[in-house]
Amino acid sequence: MTTDSSSGTTTDETVRVDGMEVRPASGHIGAEITGVDLAGELDDAVVAAIRAAVLRWKVVFFREQRLDHTGHVAFARRFGEPVVLGRRGSASPAGFPEVETTADRLELGGRFGMEHEEWLERRRHTLLRGWHCDHGARVDPPAATILRAETVPPYGGDTTWSNLAAAYAGLSQPVREFVDGLRAEHRLGVGYQPRPGDDAYVRHLLDHQIASVHPLVRVHPETGERVLFVNGYYLERITDISRAESAAILEMLLAQATRPEYTVRFRWEPGSVAFWDNRATIHLAPSDNAHLGFPRTMHRVMLTGDIPVGVDGKPSDPIVGTEPGRW
Repeated sequence: MTTDSSSGTTTDETVRVDGMEVRPASGHIGAEITGVDLAGELDDAVVAAIRAAVLRWKVVFFREQRLDHTGHVAFARRFGEPVVLGRRGSASPAGFPEVETTADRLELGGRFGMEHEEWLERRRHTLLRGWHCDHGARVDPPAATILRAETVPPYGGDTTWSNLAAAYAGLSQPVREFVDGLRAEHRLGVGYQPRPGDDAYVRHLLDHQIASVHPLVRVHPETGERVLFVNGYYLERITDISRAESAAILEMLLAQATRPEYTVRFRWEPGSVAFWDNRATIHLAPSDNAHLGFPRTMHRVMLTGDIPVGVDGKPSDPIVGTEPGRW
């Protein structure tokens, strides 16, 4: 998708449409968009330019927005169908089933007899474990996520994204040809380190398994780009090879996917909004703010996605606990 040439595009890829400006934030990923009120009536040209920026830069940022829950959902609907989650925590707004408040996560450890810090430590016990796309174990992960900041720390709490299309393109040709034909199992709870003795979270995972087999390289349904579809949070193993071979290959690919040159880091402010392509990115939630004691309240709306398709044209397969369109 491209922006109308009449809008004017400079040689540095800054794009201007009806007073809105899209300015790249780094070499491979991220752009900041100014001159638009997301709570207002957006004309079709502005919506098309935002969509084009998301496809080009994978994540775009807006500052000083005045969105409430109603405006957040309305903005999301200009780009797709919002996901309605079957279960949310008490922090999420009751009257807006499309909106999930990230403070819900503070309750999760307590459901299973753990403090939040212990629960996080058991789930993210390596440096790369936290990198993920949203709901990647589903057969149809969300197409995009729109996250807005209500309350943020005065420092700390940044989020980082990585461009998986750029990571794939950065592989050598023989490696690209090798991974093009591979598939991998993605599963909820991969790598969780159980507590000694009875572990309520392990029992929960066994009772609520979600798993799919995705292509290791997916073809983006809008841009046609090949995307290195890896993450540190859901990826169990590459199928049809030994676990030892799988572990070595995935370690190399995840290191490639998170190389600094393919990433962008965003400093949140109240009213900031990030809109990212969940099909072509992974992101890393912050881990430098919990000890500071400052509140951090974010609200997200996800857009329903399609089933990933590999280079060979074969779609992902559900294993357990997931079917297209059913949340």
